[in-house]
Amino acid sequence: MVDAPHPTVSMPTQRSCPFDPPDGYTPLREQERITRMSYPDGSPGWLITRHAEAKELLTHKSFSARQEGIISPVPTELQYDGRPADPGAFAKTDDPVHSQYRKLVTGFFTVRRTRQLAPMIERIVHEQLDDLEKAGPGADLVEVFTESVPSRVMCEMIGVPESERKTLQRHVETLGRLSCTVPEALAAVSGMSGFLSRFVPTRMDDPRDDLLGDLIRGGQLNEQELMGMAATLITGAFDTTGNMLAMGVFTLLEHPDQLARLREDPELMAGAVEELLRFLTISHLGASRWALEDVEFAGQAIKKGEVVTVALPAVNRDPERYNNPDQLDIGRTDHGHLALGHGVHQCLGQHLARTILRVGYEALFDRFPTLRLTVPGDEIPMRDDFVHYGPRSLPVTWDD
Repeated sequence: MVDAPHPTVSMPTQRSCPFDPPDGYTPLREQERITRMSYPDGSPGWLITRHAEAKELLTHKSFSARQEGIISPVPTELQYDGRPADPGAFAKTDDPVHSQYRKLVTGFFTVRRTRQLAPMIERIVHEQLDDLEKAGPGADLVEVFTESVPSRVMCEMIGVPESERKTLQRHVETLGRLSCTVPEALAAVSGMSGFLSRFVPTRMDDPRDDLLGDLIRGGQLNEQELMGMAATLITGAFDTTGNMLAMGVFTLLEHPDQLARLREDPELMAGAVEELLRFLTISHLGASRWALEDVEFAGQAIKKGEVVTVALPAVNRDPERYNNPDQLDIGRTDHGHLALGHGVHQCLGQHLARTILRVGYEALFDRFPTLRLTVPGDEIPMRDDFVHYGPRSLPVTWDD
């Protein structure tokens, strides 16, 4: 094993192009299999920018996803304070707890179940496109379409009233902002908790024919666990797919050759979704794990408790894994990206997300074949300050 030098590298965050990872990743990937990194609180840790090492880490038994050991790789007031995840918040736990919770909802997110949800997804997509048409040229596509579709889908799956959706959306957005202050975060958490503490007990007394109702009838979760499960599903669905939907539209509008290929051959859509996921990888901060014990990994001695962050945007541009990785190619057939994670913590809603993206892109470009931005691409404001990357707004126009 190699004794690592004192940490000198901070996680790169500055992008010169909105469609590419932060510039600082490339030299790091060229130099080391794994890079020594300093976390904002001064803790030494590690950064992975290569695909092979990322896959290995995300399935390695000596590393944990438990919340209590995670440190944010970038400065934020919302650092974890060493407490374990709330009951039901399975994404921030390890097995066996993780698998016990996750298996209760896995059946709602299979390929088969997602196909059954397709008519509902299509209805919501077309209703939002109706709203876009009513708003007229100059409308913000993020506000009217990309932000609303996935949040409406998840609300219908769980049974959340439409009247509560936008308030929940604001809470999720607040908690996803890296510059969020502690008072702002406490207010958002209080708002989420307040809603769930009213909503879940009411549904326990009167379970409906939806995902939450099935969990209640299953009888394996108490009230606190049901609240934690609902919060996990809401936060996971609202922020990620909406940003990816918006980022994909922005990218295709700014890569007209690729959009033209897609129009000429709609059969490319499924592959295009995978290529956009790989190329864009909106998980701005990647995925982090911490060492449960002293362990040798990628030729380095990693000490118990040290955090390792996988830079997913960089990993999915690794030239050792992909030919011409910095080129957007919707005809690419060699996918294998890690945009949706890997291993037991791979995104629970990946099939649902893919369906929303496919249906959303298809319907939008079919309904508005002359869709275009109203401002130059370099004037689009980006969510540099969020856990998930994407455009803050997309003002668009089209020909009547």
